[in-house]
Amino acid sequence: MLKVVETPRIRRRLIKTADGAELGGTLFLPPFHPCAALVLNGATGVPQSYYSAFAEWAAVEHGIAVLTYDYRGMGRSSAGPMRQSRATMSDWGLRDNAAARAHLRRAVPDVPLWVMGHSLGTMLLPMQDDISGIDRVIGVASGFVHHADHPWPYRAFALYFWYGIPSLVTPLCGYLPGRKLGLGVDMPGTAYTEWRRWCTTPGVHEGALRDSLPAPDWSRSGAPVRLISFADDDVCPTICSQRLADTYEGYAQVETLDPKAFGLKRIGHISAFAKKNEAVWHALLVGQSVEI
Repeated sequence: MLKVVETPRIRRRLIKTADGAELGGTLFLPPFHPCAALVLNGATGVPQSYYSAFAEWAAVEHGIAVLTYDYRGMGRSSAGPMRQSRATMSDWGLRDNAAARAHLRRAVPDVPLWVMGHSLGTMLLPMQDDISGIDRVIGVASGFVHHADHPWPYRAFALYFWYGIPSLVTPLCGYLPGRKLGLGVDMPGTAYTEWRRWCTTPGVHEGALRDSLPAPDWSRSGAPVRLISFADDDVCPTICSQRLADTYEGYAQVETLDPKAFGLKRIGHISAFAKKNEAVWHALLVGQSVEI
């Protein structure tokens, strides 16, 4: 007997933000009625296509509708030459996150609404508007990071990224030429500049960040929050996730996962959603004992 392989229904979506930006998104629908809807807020500089395998798995194996998207100025949400973009990290973490969540709520109503954020994807959630309808939050490798938190030798790279050639050429080019510098994707200069300030200011989450952004108040939601860090993450060590947990005012728990416990050699900061690390996906989505 032939085995029937179920596949998700995949739909391209256009997401409009409150301030007029347009984001390219992709909605992965289960082959049956979804039991939950999950918006996946990606990490800085990571295209939505990277999350496709995880989104398909969550849709087919767990019956969850998943929305992925690119932040303004990036990927399918680019509106012109990178040097012309004035997108900031604040735009991504506040306005774009909120717009994607509202879009998913309309597209897949009457089911629990989940937020999963990779790195930046849950950092500013307590500062957003309209968070009362969120039922569950999962933060993956997410936290407030200062360059002194990085272990060596990664700290040397971080110091180069913030104080070396990238910091010099970005103002000259009008954007971070990541591809030419061998750093991955290009990035709007305004986003790089704000990111740099966040990661080079000690205690930014207690001072400068709160001075320039809305005050966090997770009690408006009260949804349970799982912040998952990885034992081998040199970019966002567990201490950084613990700082972020403080912003959720007692509603967040921090879990540190060891790749070896899942038979994996390495996960680090970015690779949790890579197909090769599928063994950890169930632990990310529903934990070790939580049922949908």
